[in-house]
Amino acid sequence: MSTPILDALKKLRIQNSISFHTPGHKGRNTLINWEDYIPYIDITEIWGMDNLQDPQGIIKKSQEMAAEAFGAKHTLYSINGTTGGIYISLSAVTNPGDKILIQRNSHKSVYNGALLNRLNIEYIYPNYNKKNQVFTGVAPQDIEAKLKEDKDIKVVVITYPNYYGICSDITTIAKVVHKYDKILLVDEAHGSHFAFSESLPIPALEAGADIAVQSTHKTLASFTQSSMIHVGTDRVNIEKLIDMSSLYQSTSPSYPLMLSLEIARAYMEGEGIYKLEEALSLARHTTCRLMDINGVYVFTEDEEDSTIYHKDPMKILFRLDGITGVHLSRMLMERYHIYLEMSDYYYALALASLMNNKEDFKRLLEAVEEVAKDRYNETKPIDINIPSPNVKMPIYEAFYSNKKATDIRESIGKISASYIIPYPPGIPLICPGEEITEELHHYILQLMDIGIEIVGLIGYNKEKILVID
Repeated sequence: MSTPILDALKKLRIQNSISFHTPGHKGRNTLINWEDYIPYIDITEIWGMDNLQDPQGIIKKSQEMAAEAFGAKHTLYSINGTTGGIYISLSAVTNPGDKILIQRNSHKSVYNGALLNRLNIEYIYPNYNKKNQVFTGVAPQDIEAKLKEDKDIKVVVITYPNYYGICSDITTIAKVVHKYDKILLVDEAHGSHFAFSESLPIPALEAGADIAVQSTHKTLASFTQSSMIHVGTDRVNIEKLIDMSSLYQSTSPSYPLMLSLEIARAYMEGEGIYKLEEALSLARHTTCRLMDINGVYVFTEDEEDSTIYHKDPMKILFRLDGITGVHLSRMLMERYHIYLEMSDYYYALALASLMNNKEDFKRLLEAVEEVAKDRYNETKPIDINIPSPNVKMPIYEAFYSNKKATDIRESIGKISASYIIPYPPGIPLICPGEEITEELHHYILQLMDIGIEIVGLIGYNKEKILVID
């Protein structure tokens, strides 16, 4: 019997590995011992078990309790992750042909939501902090300038926090968006824990967001693919939101995923809130200790960067002189079985949650200290700022056009028919309908050279790209 996935998972389990990546439960139980319940609770909509497509009983009650815990007027469970939540939310507040304003460094799900709903996109650009080689926040005045310029924009989509834990001034952004009578939809995938500590950035709902979609599985303790859609204001048509939820979600929703959302909420109403404060203290202590290691730099904030309104301390963004973040992350994995959330040319990102304990942080610190004893000379200063796109046609038209594969070295000047996305963090470098410029061509090759995985390239050696025929 051949079971490659099972074999790999068994191997991972016996490694005694340390997780500084998603999911937020880190393989540890909360409230219940899941081994006692799986697979017995993997059921369907039998009598008394309610129905996520039309909740009237236990699921309705569970969602109402979640709304109260997170400060929402209404909460829906998404068992297709925040990706599904974004699709549902976008379709609930727009109509086909509408125009939306999004961050260029939005997650792929925002772009796909625009594609599925046949929406037109305008971009707002995050600040590129060249001194620290990191993308930071979005300036509220830039959003206002866009809304003044283009009155056809219906919805503003903001990522808060970004992948590095950096938070824009979401309160001011909400005021600006509502000043122009627009809807603010917040991709708060990495901020579900914000509601449970005053030491953390303000939750998007509290700041005035109309809708916030959270990956409860990323920073709290639910299972992968389980998220919540929170409605914060009366500007959202709840009936349409529920209709769209039925459209985009499976008619066979997972009860283990729904239960894990309920358990994650219930846990934060008891022991979890104390565990979060403990983990916050450990994360801050580890950050300070890392900064004391020769050759290690931890990005916490930049007082000269006005777009950084807050920084989530649970995301430890660090680098080591002379070595790429990709290589550093791989060394920590291979030598010490420490798995990080993300790495790029400069940085590695340790994503902590309330379920990380003192031993986890100790092993991370000791491993970095040991790696830092050696000297490295594999990096050179490069500019990682993403080139601006040259949009030639709407994303949905390009996606459904006739396509052909061409060698990436012969693609300059052609219009892309697919996404080109470095993973992580899953932010499109090129979208369907955008021209493949010489600058973008060079940037793709540069990322490939340093070992960044590029999704969207095809062929045995990832040497081809789909373009409009």
